Amino acid sequence: MFKKIKNILPGAFLFILLALMVEFLNFSTSGITQNNSFNENYKVLPVPLPDTMNFAGEQVPMNHLGIRENLEQEMLVNIYWQSQTMLALKRANRYFPEIEKILKKNGIPSDFKYLAMAESGFTYKASPAGAAGFWQILKSTALASGLEVGKDIDERYNLEKSTEAACTYFKQAYSEFHNWTLVAASYNMGMGGVAKAIEFQKQGNYYDLGLNTETSRYVFRILALKEIQSNPEKFGFYIKSSELYPLIPTMQVTVDSSIDNLADFAISMHANYRILKILNPWLISTSLPNPDKEKYTIFLPKTDAVFIDLGENIIYNDTTGGKISQCIMDTSAKVQSVCTPKTIVHFVKKDETIETIAKKYNVSTEQIRSWNSLSDTSSLKPNDEIILFKDTK
Repeated sequence: MFKKIKNILPGAFLFILLALMVEFLNFSTSGITQNNSFNENYKVLPVPLPDTMNFAGEQVPMNHLGIRENLEQEMLVNIYWQSQTMLALKRANRYFPEIEKILKKNGIPSDFKYLAMAESGFTYKASPAGAAGFWQILKSTALASGLEVGKDIDERYNLEKSTEAACTYFKQAYSEFHNWTLVAASYNMGMGGVAKAIEFQKQGNYYDLGLNTETSRYVFRILALKEIQSNPEKFGFYIKSSELYPLIPTMQVTVDSSIDNLADFAISMHANYRILKILNPWLISTSLPNPDKEKYTIFLPKTDAVFIDLGENIIYNDTTGGKISQCIMDTSAKVQSVCTPKTIVHFVKKDETIETIAKKYNVSTEQIRSWNSLSDTSSLKPNDEIILFKDTK
């Protein structure tokens, strides 16, 4: 019997060895096939860099040592962090018009709106150092700028007031450096830090200064976001106009007394607590104590059309006139009614301009640009849709 087993073992061993070799070959072939399939369907490519760039009209020396590499680093980080950049691009449509308006009023170049995008991505976050809001302002800086910061109110989250505070800083920094790129860098490093670097290194250009890692990347991050936002499809971001976050039509309510319960206040104004907080993130508690009877402006939705299906709220009409009122009310007394606007969609005809449409509807060109996220240089084409709001009582 043992002799028979001895005769069988060599054959069995050869069979097992052959089976293992076949399995190994199958595994190797499968691995190669899967790897080839992965390579065919997934590619990471370098990003195209512009030949020329500027920030606030000041040229970026693209041919200087390290400049293109620094820019490429920030381009890659923001392009391949698709979710964050996509959200920032969509949010910009909502917030850029107001920021641009305030920058222009203060004589600050429009490119500084990308600084806010770089700082916060238009999220109401607070940094580990305690900086808050779209402009990431420190509490001490906010108080010095006249913003109110406390347990019930934090005006760093007020878009208009925080942008005005940022503009105050930009103007002060420009009077120090007479260069907008250095102004932007100082927003990250501080005016004192930039001034010391200039004095020690004997260089007056941001791109020639050796700064800390964060500030060395800072302006390039702003430049990268400017390039991506200006040419989104070039970098793979395909966003339909209807998919951008729209401006929220609002009316202003002025209050000069305390509000004990913001949820009840919102309901009394035909809104709710959630919407009140979305439109007024500077209200950080559940009440608004106001013993000194200060005047505060609270935003409320001008229409619920942006929160529900627009369908029955839209009037497709390009001939209706009518003055659109501002709907500013004082709620120190009890308010019995609010404005109930309807949305008008105007289809642009050949040779029509923003000015002629504004005159037709008896509204301002600024209102039309604000409602439709149009910059001062935007023009209209036939069949474009323009949104207007008409109040009814």
